[in-house]
Amino acid sequence: MTPDSSPLLILASSSKYRKELLSRLGLPFVTASPDIDETPFPHEKPHETALRLACLKALAIGRQYPDAIVIGSDQVAECAGEPIGKPGSFERAFEQLKKMRGKEVRFHTALCVRNGRDSRPDDTLQKKTVETAVTFRNLPDAELEAYLKTEEPYDCAGSAKNEALGIVLLEKIESDDPTALTGLPLIALTTMLRQCGLSFFPQVFR
Repeated sequence: MTPDSSPLLILASSSKYRKELLSRLGLPFVTASPDIDETPFPHEKPHETALRLACLKALAIGRQYPDAIVIGSDQVAECAGEPIGKPGSFERAFEQLKKMRGKEVRFHTALCVRNGRDSRPDDTLQKKTVETAVTFRNLPDAELEAYLKTEEPYDCAGSAKNEALGIVLLEKIESDDPTALTGLPLIALTTMLRQCGLSFFPQVFR
């Protein structure tokens, strides 16, 4: 694979966590926040919601930058068949953690890449959902409260930052992609970006 002129790479997200993850690949990119309705459809399963929203994000930014490679991603957590979103407050986060303690929670992290260099980019989307099974420890209320007041993870689905102090709440993590739980599955993403013709080691082709 010989790289040609590098296209604009856009992360369709305002998430600081996804931005940090993408920066690990060493590729120049910009971010853009898509304006979409993230409300789940009635009777829509969590993994379906995650994939639909990831694609909507990539398509929305792709319309603004038709020649770019656009990355869309979304994550929905699920506990006992019910979706778990971003808490937004201490009270909601506390209720989430109490509900999840001692249980397995599945995090559905969806990825969609739109390649503006394809002849029909909206019809050739690359997409995948990576599932992570997380078992939460059965901890007392006092520890849950102390964690929330220390880290304030109110912008994270599931109310726990596994990449930081939230790891102490977890008993086990099972996934094919270790970065999926944080919000952007880099193993799947690098495969998709290679399909778009991007190189992570351009010096090899000099």
